[in-house]
Amino acid sequence: MDLKQLFARDEQPRQGFLAFEWLIMAYLVLTSILMTYYSFGHEMHLMPMLSVRLQTLAAIFLLKEIYALKPCRFTMFLRALAQMLLLGLWYPDTYELNRVLPNLDHVFAQWEQTLFGCQPALLFAQQYPQPLVSELVKMGYESYYVVMVVVMLYYLFKRFEDFDRMAFIMLGGFFLFYLVFIFLPVAGPQFYYCAVGVDQIAHGVFPNVGYYFENNTDCLPIPGWQDGLFHQLTIISHDAGERPTAAFPSSHVGVTTILLWLAWQARSRWLFFCLLPCAVLMFFGTFYIMAHYAIDAVAGVFVGTLYYFLLRYIYKKSR
Repeated sequence: MDLKQLFARDEQPRQGFLAFEWLIMAYLVLTSILMTYYSFGHEMHLMPMLSVRLQTLAAIFLLKEIYALKPCRFTMFLRALAQMLLLGLWYPDTYELNRVLPNLDHVFAQWEQTLFGCQPALLFAQQYPQPLVSELVKMGYESYYVVMVVVMLYYLFKRFEDFDRMAFIMLGGFFLFYLVFIFLPVAGPQFYYCAVGVDQIAHGVFPNVGYYFENNTDCLPIPGWQDGLFHQLTIISHDAGERPTAAFPSSHVGVTTILLWLAWQARSRWLFFCLLPCAVLMFFGTFYIMAHYAIDAVAGVFVGTLYYFLLRYIYKKSR
């Protein structure tokens, strides 16, 4: 597509708020109510969190007006891109909300042990510390962001008539995962193993840590080859926003599954099969770096598929 078309006037401009903007506003209202409720009995940074939500609502209104003045693909893309960039704020928020609940990692670690007879997150990197394996799975883990951008740009340039639906399904997947994380406090191996001790985990002992993560965020270092480029990128992304939250199911795997379905539905087999290796490497990368239990990654595939069809159905009905 000629780049001039990116700024060409939309012949059928969308009126009012887009479907994904309504979804985001509903999420902001719901979490604001939860934060206000929890703040009465727990220490919580309530005012800054509410302030960010108000600023986000203002940004949604502003971007809608910008699109109304210049309805084109570029301003439509800005409306979705802004909300994608703000996901980095809403993910840490799930920790602020779920840390007031008792931790459930001992349950999920026991399920992991029962299903696999071991802790794959503990043993994977130990068994395969080779630089090639380490860098490949970490590359897959970090490709998460690239896959999102590629799918968004494909729809922008090749399937613009479905761009709103794509953004609704993709962003809706994130927010559905975030709602689960708010009410299901599972920190993940890197935090839980650190809290109880690797020796206990290796011996199949999974103590209940209760409210330990309400005030503790220590975690184990990322395993694997320490000198690789993708190892350093993984450290940077973890340091930027990782919290003892959001382990089950894996949103990395779940959202990537949604993106694969979107690529398939776009009738672009080359896009689907180009993204598939990234998804496979990401699947294993989630528990190689101990961000997730293996059952988190498996659940991410099934839950992501469920969310995709649910959100597609909701969008169709809303239209």
